[in-house]
Amino acid sequence: MNNKEILQYIKDHPSGKVKIAFTDMDGILRGKYISTDKFLSVLEKGVGICNVVLGWDAADVVYDNVSFTGWHTGYPDCPGMLDMATFRKIPWENDLPFFLVELTDAKGNPSPICPRQLLKKTLAQANAKGFSPIFSQEFEWYNFAETPQTANDKQFRNLTPLTPGMFGYSILRSSLENPYFSDLFDLLKRFDIPLEGLHTETGPGTYEAAIAYSGIIEAGDRAVLFKTAVKEIAYKHGIMATFMAKVNENLPGCGGHVHQSLWDKAGKKNLFHDDKDKLKMSETLKSYIAGQLHCLPHVLPMFAPTINSYKRLVEGAWAPTTLTWAVDNRTVALRALPGGNQSSRLETRVIGSDVNPYLAMAASLATGLYGVVNKMKLKQPATTGNGYTDFSNGVLPTTLSEATQQMKESKLAKELFGSTFVEHFTQTREWEWKQHLKSVTDWEYRRYFEII
Repeated sequence: MNNKEILQYIKDHPSGKVKIAFTDMDGILRGKYISTDKFLSVLEKGVGICNVVLGWDAADVVYDNVSFTGWHTGYPDCPGMLDMATFRKIPWENDLPFFLVELTDAKGNPSPICPRQLLKKTLAQANAKGFSPIFSQEFEWYNFAETPQTANDKQFRNLTPLTPGMFGYSILRSSLENPYFSDLFDLLKRFDIPLEGLHTETGPGTYEAAIAYSGIIEAGDRAVLFKTAVKEIAYKHGIMATFMAKVNENLPGCGGHVHQSLWDKAGKKNLFHDDKDKLKMSETLKSYIAGQLHCLPHVLPMFAPTINSYKRLVEGAWAPTTLTWAVDNRTVALRALPGGNQSSRLETRVIGSDVNPYLAMAASLATGLYGVVNKMKLKQPATTGNGYTDFSNGVLPTTLSEATQQMKESKLAKELFGSTFVEHFTQTREWEWKQHLKSVTDWEYRRYFEII
């Protein structure tokens, strides 16, 4: 639909309203319904949103350590612009019109801490070098036969998995919960989030979906909307879906792997493929990998943003722990898939399902471009066999605190994303760490209550 047709659809929709949303620093969709008349009045001039939405955590507790916003600012409105290109119809809300919003400053310039604007800035840098990035994200997540009320009543303990057992790639389990399974595939497609595949993963009530590839902005939009859409579709079936990176110490974690490739400006040639190379890897792909390996320790919180993220990044849990790469090896941080001239790509496996997709994709592209622009050579040999035991290039930071301090002090991170973003984002991660330190956990009760 063109813009004229979209506007006519909105005017004709019987609900008389439009749903709008944008993502906060944690990748959580924040939004509201507005009347059709209000939508038409703010389409050109923008909509105001209280800037606390970039100044509080996932639990709506305001940060006390950031300068961008806070009580000292009085929490004014932050301008936001509706992006007509993001128009969608929400099929589980009577095809209600929906749009994404991106934040600006008072002069209409892109906000330096808006996640979607950061991805657009990174794309512009790639385009300026003659590259067209093609991306997609895949997600693993757990499903529980619970509602928000029952989960809270149980204090999130002893929740009932949607299905029992460690049944990966199960035809039986997808048949058992077929109404939900089919709704995911069909409703997501109608919501313009086409899936390449959907299957059960190993773990009770665990699913995995691969979103179809596209240009990087559309890929980011699809990934952001996917997580909330899945939760809303799950609600319709009396199910709770969670994208926590690690729900249980004895179960596999949940990845949010990003697949990526660079194409020429016309979008006709995959610049990661080289038929003449023995591995079918172009020099561009090798430099891209070298850049990501070099930059990973400087930007890890953009791939692993929560306390829980680092419970996933442990040995033998299908998530990497070392700064490694290889061809088609699932134990390394960067899995090269040279394939054919259409499918050649890189999979960044560090990324968990709890990530903000805009930030993860911006970090993937920026760090890969760093290697390409600086003509970095991939001197590190590909890992053979078990990546968990390959310490030749070092290991990943093991806590959010360690990773955040490295990013906060990194000149490279500021070069890639700007000092304003790095300052604000790392301050939000420091806040997250401090909240975690206050908590007395079940593990502490079990370990210390009687014995100490």
